Amino acid sequence: MKLNTPRWWYRRDRKHGTLLRMLLTPLGWIWAGATARRIAGATPVDAGAPVISVGNLTVGGSGKTPVAMEALRLLRAAGVEAQSLSRGYGGRLEGPARVDPATHSAADVGDEPLMIAATAPAWISRDRVAGARAATAAGAEALVLDDAHQNPALKQALSLVVVDGETRDEEWPFGDGSVFPAGPMREPLKIGLARADAVIVLLPTDVAEVDPELMEVFGSLPVFVARLAPEGPPPGGPQVGFAGIAKPWKVERSLKAAGCDLVDFAPFPDHAAYSEGELKALADRAAVFDAGLVTTEKDWVRLPPEWRGRVTRWPVRARFDDEAGFAALLKAAI
Repeated sequence: MKLNTPRWWYRRDRKHGTLLRMLLTPLGWIWAGATARRIAGATPVDAGAPVISVGNLTVGGSGKTPVAMEALRLLRAAGVEAQSLSRGYGGRLEGPARVDPATHSAADVGDEPLMIAATAPAWISRDRVAGARAATAAGAEALVLDDAHQNPALKQALSLVVVDGETRDEEWPFGDGSVFPAGPMREPLKIGLARADAVIVLLPTDVAEVDPELMEVFGSLPVFVARLAPEGPPPGGPQVGFAGIAKPWKVERSLKAAGCDLVDFAPFPDHAAYSEGELKALADRAAVFDAGLVTTEKDWVRLPPEWRGRVTRWPVRARFDDEAGFAALLKAAI
């Protein structure tokens, strides 16, 4: 059973979830130690093509996939046959397999690879080395790895760490620094940043600049600012929204900020597989308000085909403040 992301994870103070945090902290030490040993003991393999890793330091919710999609777009626009490779989290197929949106479902390959495959060639493989070899054999000139900062299987030409830069409402991207399950961190902050070549700070469109205190955390690392910008306005009229992502409250906030007449919002666990009963309940709730249903693109690809016509998807894209600079960073890596 999947659970909702605890919001107290992202509070810097320890006033929230105090007892639970104390109980879970020893498990966080074990998790951090296991991650460090796995990375230190690995011998990365040359994929046969430059590898660009797009990862993060926290458990979900930073915006890795939109950044990976933008990196793929910029590379392909520059004439590089860039392809995506990911584990295929949430999918049943082990791979290596090239994702085909016409035949695969999110249950087969995971929701994020299915999203990526709509705009660029995407591969899934539990074994990253086997997946990289399959992609390069099929003509990939560069590989963009979605969610691979803690996976040392492949040699990386460029390691990008994506950080959710929103710090309002007492939120802090790294919480109090506690490692999962006591907090959102996959590994201690300094250790994770030490393996990064650059940081991508993702901001909402209504936030002008990165919090100066947050910028200090990154030290001398190059920092690029990107914004999750909607590809179009939200649907008109009253809407009931829902989302099964790591931070569903941000979708609710973004819809309202974009002018959506949001009459209700339902959060679900990250990567939720929507049941017929849950979808019917959402439809019944919308009927009460004579409203439509709206969700994220990541959620929309997980819907059964018969429900997709009844729900509006609201896609967003990562847009870089310095797109030319980010493109130059990618070019230098390959």
